[in-house]
Amino acid sequence: MRQHQLVQLLLVFAVTLVLAVFASGLAHRSLLSTALLFLVAGYVCGLGGFDVVGVRSHDDVVIQLAALALFSVLFTDGMHAGVRDLRAAWRLPGRALLFGMPLTAAGAALLVHAFFGLTWTEAFLVGAVLAPTDPVFAAAIVGREEVPWRLRHLLNVESGLNDGLALPVVLVLLSSVAGSTTSTATVLWQLALGVALGVIVPLVILHIGRLPMLRVSLRYEPLEAFAIGLLVLTLCRATDANQFLAAFAAGSTTASVSDAARRAFQEFGELVTELFKLAAVLVFGALLTSSMFSHDWVQVWSFALLLLFVVRPVSMLLSLMRGGLDRREFATIAWFGPKGFASVTYGLLVLQSDAVRAGQMFTLIAVATAVSIVLHSSSDHPIAQLFRE
Repeated sequence: MRQHQLVQLLLVFAVTLVLAVFASGLAHRSLLSTALLFLVAGYVCGLGGFDVVGVRSHDDVVIQLAALALFSVLFTDGMHAGVRDLRAAWRLPGRALLFGMPLTAAGAALLVHAFFGLTWTEAFLVGAVLAPTDPVFAAAIVGREEVPWRLRHLLNVESGLNDGLALPVVLVLLSSVAGSTTSTATVLWQLALGVALGVIVPLVILHIGRLPMLRVSLRYEPLEAFAIGLLVLTLCRATDANQFLAAFAAGSTTASVSDAARRAFQEFGELVTELFKLAAVLVFGALLTSSMFSHDWVQVWSFALLLLFVVRPVSMLLSLMRGGLDRREFATIAWFGPKGFASVTYGLLVLQSDAVRAGQMFTLIAVATAVSIVLHSSSDHPIAQLFRE
């Protein structure tokens, strides 16, 4: 990306951020959402006639920004799920991960194969990319005290772990589709190394910080967890470890070892994550211009709607039946299966690969993700209000 393009991108982001700040009070009380505002801004600025943003799928900044946003989101999510929380309520998240996610991937693959005639390997690749849930756009659900804790915990843990767990499957399927060879042993090693780094680094840093001769000042307390996350990210990049699973593990370990670090990081970390999230949504919106209305757009949109309204709910029904959830809780968990930053990041990996149908697969992923952002980010506050009654 050239310097003038970067300046244009920053200008659009800054202007949209100002508008989002002014509209934030209204967004908190209505169907309007800041994520939707940035998606629309990116889409409009990326249109052929405007092309203000000037980003392309092959620009390195695109994939790096999406990956950084996802890492930040997962690290912050991990901060809400300490080891004690996971141990106390693992049954429902475990069922969602072990049964719900594979069923969602299989259902999506069936639709892709039936609607578009892609091979089963290509279809399951699209399904694996779209299977991970992501409650970034359901923040009003996860962050509201009036929403039952087990529901918030289920969404948070499911989304925090399934992004990293889906990545090895995506990489293996992508290597098969693109004609390259990725060793399964290598993928499993990257997965294990990511978890190890996510656990060991926070343990070492936090125990060093407890030494009598060291003392963290009040001003720097929020930066302690930030520094841990940054170090984990750097080590993952240097060792090719699974950075997304490492992010959630690091956040969860930090919260488990030091409640003070969790409290100090909460407000600061959520603001940083929000900025990364909105920047990634803006760039993603600019890449949608060639995908939203392709030559077979009726089938593409039908696929996206069936995925959100049928595949996810049915998968959750089968995996969570007799799980003790009441109707409102089940309806919420069945609805909030947004395809967020994981799908954006993995979809860009597909687009930048040598796969013959990379463009078509990305179109399916992009439209499903965009529809999810619009629907889920606009319905989290109204649904959260229902639990007040």
